[in-house]
Amino acid sequence: MKEHENACTFSNEVKSSVTIGTFDGVHIGHKKIIERLTQSAKANGLDSVILTFFPHPRMVLQKDVDIKLINTMEERSQILRETGLDHLVIHPFSESFSQLPAEDYVKMLLVKYLKAQKIIIGYDHRFGKGRTANIDDLKKYGEALEFTVEEIGKQEIADVAVSSTKIRKALVNGEIEIANQYLGYNFMLTGKVEKGRQLGRTLGYPTANMKVAETYKLIPKSGVYVISACIDNTTYFGMTNIGTNPTVGGQKQTIETHFFDAEFNLYGKKIQIELLKRIRDEQKFASLDLLKEAMYADEDFARDYIGELL
Repeated sequence: MKEHENACTFSNEVKSSVTIGTFDGVHIGHKKIIERLTQSAKANGLDSVILTFFPHPRMVLQKDVDIKLINTMEERSQILRETGLDHLVIHPFSESFSQLPAEDYVKMLLVKYLKAQKIIIGYDHRFGKGRTANIDDLKKYGEALEFTVEEIGKQEIADVAVSSTKIRKALVNGEIEIANQYLGYNFMLTGKVEKGRQLGRTLGYPTANMKVAETYKLIPKSGVYVISACIDNTTYFGMTNIGTNPTVGGQKQTIETHFFDAEFNLYGKKIQIELLKRIRDEQKFASLDLLKEAMYADEDFARDYIGELL
């Protein structure tokens, strides 16, 4: 898969089969649409293209709304690479772009730059200035500009929307296994390891303190989770605490991971963890000894769970 930062710089000799959307989560519902796109493209000698926008349009047009997304753009690209897609085009979204008339959007972006010969799109898709144009308008443009439009039906679009809603709800509630089931893969957190207060070392549990740079990334409910991570081509397991560490007077949310049976210096490195199972809520313990006892129990639970996986 090739990634392009702007539709205007997309350069490809082969004509395209295009679908448009945010595809946040790239969950099992999205993958059905992507499979439809890639199979159609192959059958017609076209390249498969997803056109998406970043920042998310609502981040630009509704700045008072705190939008949280399941994936960062980097994570979304990572997942899409495994779908057989030929091109991912991430076009910058701005207020000025939102004012682009529908006809210019179709003629320039879709036809001139992306070389769209076929567009696979939801029945409720709206586009252009004020989002006034709809799929019927797109079909009319297709007749004039020699591309076809394949409509994704109401039920399939509804399934996608319901899945996205259920995933976000599950993450907010800490129901990580439900989220993973709808995603079709393990929910991930990606960030750089920074130096923290290093209190874990005094408790016998040194941790990697991960900083997720993207403030729009949805962070699951606070608590302790069983996790896995691939570091230097090796899979490690451990447990992650998401929360403020109230027992030791913490106030800011942190994401701290203790890896089992591993010692390495991760400071300054970008790592990605996959959340497998939630163990418990974060708690404020009356003493450090009680906190240690809880961490011992967390480790026993995590190791037993991992043992069942392997």
